[in-house]
Amino acid sequence: MIPTEALLAAKLMLVAASMWGASLLARRYGHAVSGAMAGLPVIVGPIMAMLLVDLPAERVRAIALATLACEPALLVHIVVFAHAARRLTWPACSLLATLAYMLAATPLARLGWSAAAASAIALAALVVAARALPFSGSGAAVPVPRSELAWRIGVALVIAGSVMWGADRLPVALAGALLAVPITGSVLPCFTLRLHGLEATVRLMSGFVRGQVGFVAFFIALVALLPLAPKALAFGAAVAAAVSSPLLLGWMERRLLRSGTRGDSGAV
Repeated sequence: MIPTEALLAAKLMLVAASMWGASLLARRYGHAVSGAMAGLPVIVGPIMAMLLVDLPAERVRAIALATLACEPALLVHIVVFAHAARRLTWPACSLLATLAYMLAATPLARLGWSAAAASAIALAALVVAARALPFSGSGAAVPVPRSELAWRIGVALVIAGSVMWGADRLPVALAGALLAVPITGSVLPCFTLRLHGLEATVRLMSGFVRGQVGFVAFFIALVALLPLAPKALAFGAAVAAAVSSPLLLGWMERRLLRSGTRGDSGAV
């Protein structure tokens, strides 16, 4: 049994590490890559590992299923923020996106979802969100001052601490909804919109949605395998799915792009 204080400290360290890593990627590769890293289960994955050590597999699977069912609400948050950023300042965008998340997550968390239904709605939401985001260019590396990085990490820790406190004390459905709360997806857009503008924010959000492919794959695998395999094996397979699915998506897109290019060349 992991002590509560140690578990909370480890969770918060993961949040800080994720925010730090995403910000450094923005420095080197731009907002789209930063968003893609933030969209992966780099925070919630290790949290689920700790829960698997501390709780029965059935309880962890129920939380994972509730988190998967709330994926559409997370994507609603991203899309609403991106569109609101066209006209509003970051506090208003954050408020609207958070309200949209709560309105979507509340009914989703209360419904009884099968694994197949939750997986299907999460995958469908990914497709819809990718199409619903405003268009943006590829972008380039951006400066992220140390003072901004410190603020990003500090705000993320405050949000994460609140979410984790509730997730440990609330029923399964609400715990899953809290784990689906986009911590980095809430903090990074606010700083990006204020300091780097609309186009950078949209690139960040587009990357975040791409990273969510790995997030969804992680939870689909975990929900499917926990009843069938030992905890460690199920978690390892979920991590493999999270890492490989964005790579597979990128490979498929490159193949389609090359096929389209060859088709256009042949038609001339």
